[in-house]
Amino acid sequence: MANKSTRLASRLKRQKRIRKRITGTEERPRLCVFRSAAHMYAQVIDDVKGATLAAASTLDGDFKENNDKVTGKDAAAAIGKLVGKRALEKGITKVVFDRNGFLYHGRVKALSDGAREAGLNF
Repeated sequence: MANKSTRLASRLKRQKRIRKRITGTEERPRLCVFRSAAHMYAQVIDDVKGATLAAASTLDGDFKENNDKVTGKDAAAAIGKLVGKRALEKGITKVVFDRNGFLYHGRVKALSDGAREAGLNF
């Protein structure tokens, strides 16, 4: 198995390749996903202004009180629904999905499906 620094370097290389083509605007902000070994994070970002418009993570208080023992794909789907709900409250319906160099599989896919279920279009 490849060591940790090689995997990280590969992900960062994929991330740069993806970000060359993806930019969040005011009309269509970027839904950026980050996953660590234990947690999931999602942000809706306007790159023109450099501002985060909506965010959610497994460390968020709203998530913890409703989903106490939820982990893995189920937690990722719940984070997708939460960030989608928060984005819709701000009037954001269309986003560009940024998988941040992670493979579109497992928890990343579950998060995107949850965001679509909440009403975001991408």
